[in-house]
Amino acid sequence: MATDPPILTATTPSARQLLSLLRCLPSAQKSHIRISEQGIRIATEEGSITEAFVFLDKALFTTYTYAAPTPASSQDDALPAPHFQISLPALLETLNIFTLSDPTASSSSGGKAPDAFASHRLARHAGLNNPFTSHTAGLCTLSYEREGAPLQIHMSESGVATTSSLTTFLPDSLTEIPFARDAIAMKTILRSSALSEAVSELSSFNPESLTLSATASSHTNPTLTLSASGALGSAAVAFITATPSDTPVLETYTCPSGARASFKFSLIKAAQRAMGAAAKVSIRIDAEGVLCLQFLVEVEGLAGGDGGGGAHTFVEFRVVPLVDGEVDEESEDGESSSEGD
Repeated sequence: MATDPPILTATTPSARQLLSLLRCLPSAQKSHIRISEQGIRIATEEGSITEAFVFLDKALFTTYTYAAPTPASSQDDALPAPHFQISLPALLETLNIFTLSDPTASSSSGGKAPDAFASHRLARHAGLNNPFTSHTAGLCTLSYEREGAPLQIHMSESGVATTSSLTTFLPDSLTEIPFARDAIAMKTILRSSALSEAVSELSSFNPESLTLSATASSHTNPTLTLSASGALGSAAVAFITATPSDTPVLETYTCPSGARASFKFSLIKAAQRAMGAAAKVSIRIDAEGVLCLQFLVEVEGLAGGDGGGGAHTFVEFRVVPLVDGEVDEESEDGESSSEGD
């Protein structure tokens, strides 16, 4: 009896770059994974008020083989694309262990001492190929045999193979935050580093919310302003479209009639790792005030890009706006709790 081929087999020469992309997602206990013919979508969410995802296009892999699940009978309807959950911390830790022998990954460890297994692996590789004097890139393969099977991560380098199996779980319902792409109130593209610096400056005031205000494109000097206020004060950072610089911060700016929306500051700050990794960011607000941050991350060491020119992918965040008075109520609740203590 013939067995069905694995649903997914994908190989990349750099586990380190996969780890860097996944670290752009906010911290979460579990992540949703959807596998399709086009690639792998990994997403996290928080209480239906924010979601973030990274799409690993099949072009980012040296090989990518997808076999759609087959129904039990030819009379049955086609099965949906595989969707499951895994522990995000476990996935990150697995990829982190697999990158410890990469000398370029040492800076991403945050100076933390490796655990026992990681130390053993480093010692094992030291006798075969000293990672600090020479380095042979290993191959990292992701495989998913069938519905309900574990997600396997296989690393092979310097004649040594390591395989890790991550338990998969039936997915909780994932309600994607709707974003009206055909009803955009404001959109702009700017350097991601500029957004990161602005958020860092505003965070010093320990604010509860962040307000984005955009003047109409027809204005004499269209401006995008980020403002925040907290117990320590208030501040605002303005990005102006009309500047004498040959490389303006706002590369594009479209706002038909002005826009304004407020968001929980902690949800915006959760995207700072993505801000630091990305080259550019697209900021969009739809007619309902939903914020979409789409980060363009340039990827080195993975497949893609004809002639070895490199590749890129996107990390996207969607955040639901605050309603009027919501921040004030949260602040009052916090003060009441402090008084009760």
